[in-house]
Amino acid sequence: MSHTAHIRSHRKPRRSASTIAMRAGVAGGVLSTLAVAGASGSANAAEPVTQTLELPTLTADLAAQVAQSADVTQQAAASYELQAERDAAAAKAAKEAKADLAEAKKKAAEEKKKAEEAARKAAAERASRSAERATLSASADTGSSDSSGSSAGSSTSTSTSTATGSAAAVVAFVQSQVGDAYVSGGTGPNSWDCSGLVQAAFKSVGVDLPRVSQSQSTAGTQVGLSNLQPGDILYWGGAGSAYHVGVYVGDGMFVGAQNSSTGVVKASLDYDPPSGAVRVL
Repeated sequence: MSHTAHIRSHRKPRRSASTIAMRAGVAGGVLSTLAVAGASGSANAAEPVTQTLELPTLTADLAAQVAQSADVTQQAAASYELQAERDAAAAKAAKEAKADLAEAKKKAAEEKKKAEEAARKAAAERASRSAERATLSASADTGSSDSSGSSAGSSTSTSTSTATGSAAAVVAFVQSQVGDAYVSGGTGPNSWDCSGLVQAAFKSVGVDLPRVSQSQSTAGTQVGLSNLQPGDILYWGGAGSAYHVGVYVGDGMFVGAQNSSTGVVKASLDYDPPSGAVRVL
């Protein structure tokens, strides 16, 4: 027997084929897993590069859209504000127009009321004058039929005139027109000029006088201003060239259509001394 027969061998025992094969499979699987992981890692590593290249483009587009949207919003806000201002102005104008219309209607109503009141007063005055004229005409007719020639009728004014007959009727006529308007060329019944009033007064007793003051100043007998009688025609200016006429009504008073400011007035001879006088009646 060899002296080494009982000494164990120091060599590692041989591995079996199955063990080697199993280990090879495990190694292959591990390598495959690593390969897949590596490939996946490579793909994931490339992705940020792609995103990094595309982000600037996406960011620029988004900024443009935001800016455009802001502009549209601003324009819409300005449009709404302008419309609101227009609506407010229209409402204010409508309110003012309504107030003006109400004020105009109020004034129109007031003016209408005043006009109606003036018309009523004028009608009452005309009726009063007509009644006064009728009474005076009747008195004048009575005086004219008095064979003794005594006074049978007189003026109803404050004058103490002793005019009789037709002269009294002339005096009454002109005094009943006191307060009427002066209108150039006026011949009545409610507005007169100076010669139109004198002509109408004498026409009321059947005497036809010329229309203008120049001719009326020579229509009768010239009389002195110290010898006046009610019914005499007074004139201002020269005989034949007079620019104004009136009627003497007694007690130093006359009636005449003076001017547009005063109308027909009864005044003292001292107020406007005449140049001369003529007697027709």
